[in-house]
Amino acid sequence: MTEREKMLAGELYRPSDPDLTAERLRARLLFQKANSITEDYKEERNVIYNELLDCGENLWIEPPFYCDYGSNIKAGKNLFLNYNCCILDVGLVTIGDNVMFAPNVQLYAATHPLTAELRNSGQKLGQPITIGHNVWIGGNSTICPGVTLGDNVVVGAGSVVTKSFPKNVVIAGNPAKVIKDIDNS
Repeated sequence: MTEREKMLAGELYRPSDPDLTAERLRARLLFQKANSITEDYKEERNVIYNELLDCGENLWIEPPFYCDYGSNIKAGKNLFLNYNCCILDVGLVTIGDNVMFAPNVQLYAATHPLTAELRNSGQKLGQPITIGHNVWIGGNSTICPGVTLGDNVVVGAGSVVTKSFPKNVVIAGNPAKVIKDIDNS
């Protein structure tokens, strides 16, 4: 397996691999260029973001935006990412339709081994993150590796989401817990 294949499979991988290093550099150059474009040239900025990410129609990103690879972010239509979003897409990050992120939302599909020996070896791990349709993630929230959020979930501002949640719930806190159900009938 290549280091990229290991990374996406959730196995230990070496981020110093030349191919992965080149992919991260490509992403960094693209998002830095897009982040530097003024509002007057928003269409040009969107072309770059669409080159970086695999997203459906109506992608709207308020810069700055940051990611590791971009190529591991798959999103549906009508995605809105507010200021200062960071997605560490070491694992596959899948985002549904009609999803909104408030400012400073962080998605961390990247993680590290728990044992010091493996952690110090320079190897890392990734776990996928899945965000359902019609999800709203409040400002300064963090979604941790391996989390799945069901359709219609609302994440309260400042939450740290360490586990998965089903559809139609409001979650909040550190660690996040269900605050109430949402009636979407």
